[in-house]
Amino acid sequence: MILFPLYKRYSRRFISRWLVLAMETLLVFMLYPVAVLMRYNFQLEDINLTNTLVKSAIITLLYLVAFLIFSSYRGVIRQTGLKDTKLIAVTVLLGGSFGFLTNQISFIWSTLDVPKFAAGALLIHMLLSGVFIILMRFFIKAVYNVFVDKYSRKLTIPVLIYGSGFTGEITRQSLEKEQKNRFKLIAFIDDNPSKQGKNLNGVPVMSIDKAFNPEFIQKWGIQQAIIAIDRLRSEKKEIFIERALALGLQARIAPPSEQWMQHDLSIKHIKAVNIEDLLGRAPIRLTNPELKSAIAQKVILVTGAAGSIGSEISRQLLKYEPACLLLVDQAESALYDLQMELSSSSDHLFKQCQFIICDIGNVSRMKEIFEQFRPELVYHAAAYKHVPMMEAFPEEAARVNILGTRKLVDLSRKYKVKKFVLVSTDKAVNPTNIMGASKRIAEMYVQAQNQYLDCETHFITTRFGNVLGSNGSVVPLFRSQIEKGGPVTVTHPQITRYFMTIPEACNLVLEAGSMGTGGEIFIFDMGKPVRIYDLALKMIQLMGKDTGKGIQVTFTGLRPGEKLNEELLSDSENVKPTHHPKIMIAVSGDDLEYDQFLLNLDQLDSFVKNNDRLNLVRAMKYILPQYVSNNSMYSTLDLPRN
Repeated sequence: MILFPLYKRYSRRFISRWLVLAMETLLVFMLYPVAVLMRYNFQLEDINLTNTLVKSAIITLLYLVAFLIFSSYRGVIRQTGLKDTKLIAVTVLLGGSFGFLTNQISFIWSTLDVPKFAAGALLIHMLLSGVFIILMRFFIKAVYNVFVDKYSRKLTIPVLIYGSGFTGEITRQSLEKEQKNRFKLIAFIDDNPSKQGKNLNGVPVMSIDKAFNPEFIQKWGIQQAIIAIDRLRSEKKEIFIERALALGLQARIAPPSEQWMQHDLSIKHIKAVNIEDLLGRAPIRLTNPELKSAIAQKVILVTGAAGSIGSEISRQLLKYEPACLLLVDQAESALYDLQMELSSSSDHLFKQCQFIICDIGNVSRMKEIFEQFRPELVYHAAAYKHVPMMEAFPEEAARVNILGTRKLVDLSRKYKVKKFVLVSTDKAVNPTNIMGASKRIAEMYVQAQNQYLDCETHFITTRFGNVLGSNGSVVPLFRSQIEKGGPVTVTHPQITRYFMTIPEACNLVLEAGSMGTGGEIFIFDMGKPVRIYDLALKMIQLMGKDTGKGIQVTFTGLRPGEKLNEELLSDSENVKPTHHPKIMIAVSGDDLEYDQFLLNLDQLDSFVKNNDRLNLVRAMKYILPQYVSNNSMYSTLDLPRN
């Protein structure tokens, strides 16, 4: 059809704002004679046509001034909404007020040869102008939408919106304004029975069961389901997302209404659902008003600053404007990437950063850093953390995770750091691998410092589970495997892990640094552990793949040192609450003979230097009797000796 090529050529062009101004000005001019006719009950003999046209021209000029003042003509007609309607109403009110003001001037200065307008005609004209300008805009918008629906079905994306309240309505408006894709709202979904069966701006409101009927989805070709409810309970959100994914829909989440207020309505603010949204618990948010005073204008050292946790700690610290932020890492490329990222942020904050290439095991170099900058707070995130890799290289786990931490702790005591915060892991609890054992021994050394009466540093430990999206975690691995077409590899069908997001983990570290007084091991209430197999299935669905015909999940068996289920507390530990219901303190009942412990660490050091792996692991097991290897070459060391 001849209209189709015309549509293809002009569909994404806007009507010139000057053409809009001309159209609305002409409409105002034409409506004044109509208003006069209505004022005089269409008695033509009572109307002087020439005089009426002169007055129409004058009132049109007055309205033109109002149009220019409020720039109401600048809006895109095909995106006309409530905001534009309000602006037109205010503009027309101002134009009509100019007419009444002209009448007052003519009465006060009767010598001026200014035409007098009938008050009734001005009022009628003002109402007609507002109504017809708005109707004209919505008519053009409707014609455009019909035209798009007829000739651009391939560009149309049918969607559902969960929530018919304020957030749902502004989400609808953002979809209407989207230019890259054409969205068609099929229905609102709402749990409130009093809203179901009604229409909102011509769109039906339905129950979730009716909207998620497979026949209904297929009939309308629905492709997306958008959650637009503020503070929706995590259980309801997860159920909605899983039902949407089961129907082959793309699930998305609109930001809270307060965020809409800070931005122009835009589809870019509606994000796709991430695996973090399916943790089965509400996000953990900590708001400590004392955090700023604890960080602001302090000299702060972050080790492992280029890693997933260290870099996010650094980003969060910068928000509180430290006097100097020392970012230490031995990974040159990763630290450079962080430097480039932070350089694009505030110049003022970036100037507070010092990027330092250094291995924490290099005592002389670390001593220079402490001597030069005198840090007041230390966040120690540098560590080797990959379980199978550390099973193969136990000397590296001991060198960095244990001995590196020991050297950093000793420097912190020597240079009177106010607080030292260790980033630990749940794998340190009843460890079954080298990595977990090395982190537990590091915890023990950090905690032991608080027994010194002359110690001016508060030594604090934070312990949490797996961090979603961090380097080496299952999420990036699964995503890569899914993108390549599979298979997705899971070690065991029943393996479970506790999960938290990177911001949650780093928020805990900062909170612990603020509230800790020394000797504590802070742990999170992270809800129920997540089965990794279920996580894999959800990720496959989130990425729009099919586990039946496309992506397969295969089981590879537990890796060396790997546990089936992680724990947050050892058998000898209890918990006590803190001021936040999601944060607890692990209280250990173990007695540590510190002098013997130091001798054992010295022995570890000698085994590391001699690369004596077998005796190194044997010494670690001696320090930690609860360390029992699982599926590892070092399991023989756990056997009873004859």
